[in-house]
Amino acid sequence: MTATGDAAPDFTAPLANGDVDSFTLEERLDEAPIVLAFFPGAFTGVCTNEMCTFQDRLSAFEDVDAAVYGVSRDSPFALNEFRDQNDLEFGLVSDFNGEIIDEYDVEMHFDDLGVYGVAKRSVFVVDGDGEITYSWVSDDPGVEPDYDEVEAAAEEAA
Repeated sequence: MTATGDAAPDFTAPLANGDVDSFTLEERLDEAPIVLAFFPGAFTGVCTNEMCTFQDRLSAFEDVDAAVYGVSRDSPFALNEFRDQNDLEFGLVSDFNGEIIDEYDVEMHFDDLGVYGVAKRSVFVVDGDGEITYSWVSDDPGVEPDYDEVEAAAEEAA
């Protein structure tokens, strides 16, 4: 599993930011620290609450020049609608093919629902050198991250 101290796996994927652009992690390291908040799926209760909490706390991340990005298997078009409906000001990375989830080793399945290959709720903070300085992964999709801890990790990585 990708952990603190590891080099963050690089990736290129669609970015839902009101439009659909390309996002390459390595090319965004000048925005570091970068908070990658993986979530199982847009338009679900806990995921909506999590992304809205990041939005509510966005100024704290901006104060330390950190960039926040959500990451899920949803299409970039669904993610743009999710952004619009929840007034999210940060971009959402579409891992439609599950490659990023696989690289970060945060894949989970909801066998009873027939849903496979979504992201575990997890957060990684990446510094300007591309190193993961903070990692949190939950096996329980109903558990949200400790937002104070994520903010502190972003500040420390700044």
